[in-house]
Amino acid sequence: MSSTTLRTGHVGVNVTDLDRSLAFYRDVIGFEVLAEGKADGAEGVAAGSRFAYLGRDGALTLTLWQQAADAYDGGRAGLHHLAFEADTIDEVRAYERELRAHGVEFAYDGVVPHGEGAASGGIFFHDPDGTRLEIFARAGAETAKAPVESAPTCGFF
Repeated sequence: MSSTTLRTGHVGVNVTDLDRSLAFYRDVIGFEVLAEGKADGAEGVAAGSRFAYLGRDGALTLTLWQQAADAYDGGRAGLHHLAFEADTIDEVRAYERELRAHGVEFAYDGVVPHGEGAASGGIFFHDPDGTRLEIFARAGAETAKAPVESAPTCGFF
């Protein structure tokens, strides 16, 4: 084993409709489409599956794979939620306004801290397939009330 510290490189998410998901992640969340294509013959990927690579400034953050038959199921093993970090709580609030303008529903009202008195916090919502998403900042939420005092907000999403 090497002594290199591992970091998350990117996350792949299965979606039911790539065009609908691209409209959400590109037009609402603001990711750039780095590439799109079809996966023909790749091991573990359904033949003819479409995909898109999304990121910012040329760096890959998210890969969308159109190969899911059903919406996200939080009761199955796998992804609990996907969190994106913003630089400031004001940026989080700007995302909240943009998402609300697009009719996105939220799990909690407004910015909430990750726990009672915690400085970090964010907004919690779902993508078009029901995948749980969070946009948070490391500071600025300390005066907001947590919906659950005894555990991190993101655990009850």
